[in-house]
Amino acid sequence: MKAGTVAVVGRANAGKSTLVNVLVGEKVSIVSPKPQTTRDCILGILTAEDYQIVFEDTPGIYKADNALNAAMQKTAERTAKDVDAVLLVVDAHAGLREGDKALAEKFARKGAPLVVALSKIDISAEETLIAAVRALSSVKAEIVPVSARKGTNLKELVKVLLSVLPEGEALFENVVSDKSERFMLGEIVREKLLLKFDKEIPHGTAVVIHTFKDKGGVAEVGADIVCEKKNHKAILIGKQGAALKEAASLARADMEKFLGKKVFLTTYVRVKEDWRNRPELIREYGYGEREK
Repeated sequence: MKAGTVAVVGRANAGKSTLVNVLVGEKVSIVSPKPQTTRDCILGILTAEDYQIVFEDTPGIYKADNALNAAMQKTAERTAKDVDAVLLVVDAHAGLREGDKALAEKFARKGAPLVVALSKIDISAEETLIAAVRALSSVKAEIVPVSARKGTNLKELVKVLLSVLPEGEALFENVVSDKSERFMLGEIVREKLLLKFDKEIPHGTAVVIHTFKDKGGVAEVGADIVCEKKNHKAILIGKQGAALKEAASLARADMEKFLGKKVFLTTYVRVKEDWRNRPELIREYGYGEREK
């Protein structure tokens, strides 16, 4: 059978996580319209009778402005070094931006076969898509225009990836992701914060699941939402706790779908000043710790 690892890389908001979720058939990565949504390398595992593709969804590539973001960029770079292929996702709707071709050329030089997915073609202007294909035609890579939302060309994308992956045994059995339930519950909370709150506030939050007790038909979950400033805490909680209650209610509904049981969720907001520039807290919250 064909089996191998594929690093999924690209700029923030290119549609990497959405694409991986649709290919795998399960929500393994949270999604929001904001940059910095994915903070860690998350595996999405697509298994069929005669192949297995292990997608390694990475943080979006952009200019780092704090220690956490720098750690995220290292995660993306490090992941792309030790895989069987690299899938570069480029937002075709936004058009090829300055530096996109250089980014493609950079990954093409790394040795692993490069496949470029031009995403969001369902909302892309035809001339913008054609211009992107022409601009990337000189790069040593297979180019596949896709739409995760419409399912367009996804079978072709899988076919192209399989053509560059090696023969081998399956790397995982009976799973769609390498992440624990505790990790996924924390990501569900963080996704709701990203969707509900504006500007810098959700980017300055981390979620720590300090309690996870599975009691048969019911799960008890306790989450700490860590923010950087006291005024951010007040905004996250909202008047008479309304904002926090709304976010927690949305998170609890998704947790119940994920776990397949009723969830009792308790949330607390705690302040850790400037935690994104404090390496010990970055590691404590689970980011940037796996150097190779």
